Amino acid sequence: MDSAKEKKSIKEWPEDERPREKVLRCGASALSKSELLAILIGSGSADESAVELMKKVLASCGDSIAELARMSIDELCMFKGIGPAKAITIVAACELWKRRQIDDRGDSYCVRSSSDLFAYFHPIMCDLPVEQSYVLLLNNRNNVIDDVKIASGGLTSTVVDVRLVLREALLKRATGIALCHNHPSGSLRPSSEDDRLTQTIAAACKVMNIRFLDHLIIAGDKYFSYNDESRL
Repeated sequence: MDSAKEKKSIKEWPEDERPREKVLRCGASALSKSELLAILIGSGSADESAVELMKKVLASCGDSIAELARMSIDELCMFKGIGPAKAITIVAACELWKRRQIDDRGDSYCVRSSSDLFAYFHPIMCDLPVEQSYVLLLNNRNNVIDDVKIASGGLTSTVVDVRLVLREALLKRATGIALCHNHPSGSLRPSSEDDRLTQTIAAACKVMNIRFLDHLIIAGDKYFSYNDESRL
């Protein structure tokens, strides 16, 4: 479709090229990302259609839905034609995308490796602007009992109370645990504080006869595993 046509209101487009009609005719999978997002926001600006507007938004984040999900409401509102209502709609859609990933885990998720841990925590941590730490509680078959947020900090650090980690394990009768936190900076390199925490929890778990499976650091779409690096 030429750029002049895309600047028109979608109502002025030929019927077979309008996003909603294309969904009815061909299914949602036939639409581009910008067309799908255009359906959500409903309208563009006085200068461009909803499709053209969403193309600009996507271009600003490398045409990546994952990067779009990291944008705040204020950042989205910087685009002409996007107000709080449209920005909230986009944020809500991205949150549903993450929750779909969480739902796909099922009710008896089993942790066999660091990649299983990453798959479990990535939807929770991939877009966090600050550091957060979670403990994953496991039974003797390594099935997940629960996950608990145990600390939330700033851009570069968070403080984890080892007593709280053990308390959660004892309350839920977990026989194994794994720790996970994110690095919003994007660096996978463990800090000296990360090393000390890992050693302290490993020692505490040994005393309490609780298996300490791993400590995972997530940075975007990558991760560092203390277990894989033989540093537990």
